[in-house]
Amino acid sequence: MLKLLLITLVLAGLTTRLAGADRITGRPFATRAVVHASNGMAATSHPLATQVALDILKQGGNAVDAAIAANACLGLMEPTGCGVGGDLFAIVWDAEERRLHGLNGSGRSPKELSLSALRERLEREGHERIPKYGVLPLSVPGAVDGWFTLHERLGRLPMDAILAPAIEYAERGFPVSELIAHYWEISVRRLADQPGFLATFSREGRAPGEGEVWRNPALARTYRLLAEGGRDAFYQGEIAERIVSFVREHGGYLSLEDFRAHASTWVDPVSTSYRGHEVWQLPPNGQGIAVLQLLNILEGYDLRSWGPESAEYVHHFIEAKKLVFEDRAKYYADMSMAEVPVEGLISKEYAARRRALIDPTAARRRVAAGNPALEEGDTVYLTVADREGNMVSLIQSNYRGMGSGVCPTGLGFGLQDRGEMFTLEDGHRNIYAPGKRPFHTIIPGFVTKDGAPWFSFGVMGGATQPQAQVQVLVNIIDFGMNVQEAGDWSRILHERSSEPTGERMVDGGVVSLESGYSSEVIAELESRGHRFVQGKGGFGGYQGILRDPASGVYSGASESRKDGMAAGF
Repeated sequence: MLKLLLITLVLAGLTTRLAGADRITGRPFATRAVVHASNGMAATSHPLATQVALDILKQGGNAVDAAIAANACLGLMEPTGCGVGGDLFAIVWDAEERRLHGLNGSGRSPKELSLSALRERLEREGHERIPKYGVLPLSVPGAVDGWFTLHERLGRLPMDAILAPAIEYAERGFPVSELIAHYWEISVRRLADQPGFLATFSREGRAPGEGEVWRNPALARTYRLLAEGGRDAFYQGEIAERIVSFVREHGGYLSLEDFRAHASTWVDPVSTSYRGHEVWQLPPNGQGIAVLQLLNILEGYDLRSWGPESAEYVHHFIEAKKLVFEDRAKYYADMSMAEVPVEGLISKEYAARRRALIDPTAARRRVAAGNPALEEGDTVYLTVADREGNMVSLIQSNYRGMGSGVCPTGLGFGLQDRGEMFTLEDGHRNIYAPGKRPFHTIIPGFVTKDGAPWFSFGVMGGATQPQAQVQVLVNIIDFGMNVQEAGDWSRILHERSSEPTGERMVDGGVVSLESGYSSEVIAELESRGHRFVQGKGGFGGYQGILRDPASGVYSGASESRKDGMAAGF
């Protein structure tokens, strides 16, 4: 099996290199040119959403307005990754105040459902953990409140103008793009038995194909209600009433009180320095600080001398990831209901202690979470930038592609299943509790340099996200790649043998490498004890905008793993 995998990787890598070699100015791997512009830039996972963002900027809107408009379009055009039934996180560079704002727009679990009642129901229905789909993993959707909270503080255009393009596309239709059509078809097969799903997202039981025009008049009506009635139309009006009625009809627990009580939270982003750059993330309940922990460990190595193709780099990256993700499994949780030692976790002193555990010659089979006490010595990402210098890094998701599969009648969207991320382990920081935010995987990223905005970026893909964010940054800062090449370069993905929240790594986990790594590198890594599996496309989806501090010129990128594009004016 391994021999076949090596042959496949070598052949695929050769094809990749030949494709890239056709570009006179490019790297010896498949990539495309960076997009440059001075007045505004948008990078999203759908070309039409990117164009809508630019249209909003040209109408006099700012980066926040354009990001909301693009996100609304993506909820229609890429329901396989996001929608108003999901959650939202954002980091925004405010050019006027010259500072970063962080927004946690994630929802909370039903207040009526206690831990004991949840356990009883799971046992009665034969579940060992919170299921992936259906009404049990539901939490309050936070995206809409996230939009309006961002807009109230930082937006410029009226919300009806911002939502108008998405409403028009929902009514008139748009042609479904290639990758989205692929995931849509998978979701229809997977979620066909969930209440309301086929009526919302299929035509006579089938998914729309590539190039087929899809309309969603129900979602257009939902967006019109938001444009006219604001966030209260979602959390206190007809939309909330419809959601709650439908969910409870099918055995769920969300209540009108859950919706009325929901609010997004402004938070201060946290950071670490990496080779002269300040890298920013949001604190938990998300996994963003895993990026900072990984960078702190890797900073102790001369990555540039190793190079991106080397076994040394791949080995040390994987081993550092193992250490960080054990901390992630133990510590990351809703900080309003659990003590999370963020300062210790992202400290350089703690990174040095963890780095000392890495054996340069052998892969670890068992890794324990550390003690950071200092005294011990499926998702969409988009980014937009405007002429004033405001930059938005925004990520939004249903989880597991199209979420729970539960689609309330007549609203045009489905509900997220983030509640699956709770653990049932007694004493765990992320244990289920009523009114609690679950552990989250979606993380926007931002980098400043010398106190100025430098890079707004993110990568979609569950547990892939912190791994891929770090690889993008290392590709740019250590290996000298441009903003497009950094995303297109072959990725490293390490996974536990079993991934549910709270579980520990089993027997060292497994590694997937994208094509581009030589058979010699793979053989060397195998000799150090790494086990390989063939990738299944879970390497994420990246967008980024880099700002030149001297000229203010934006350089945008959107990788080839997705249907999207970067564009500017």
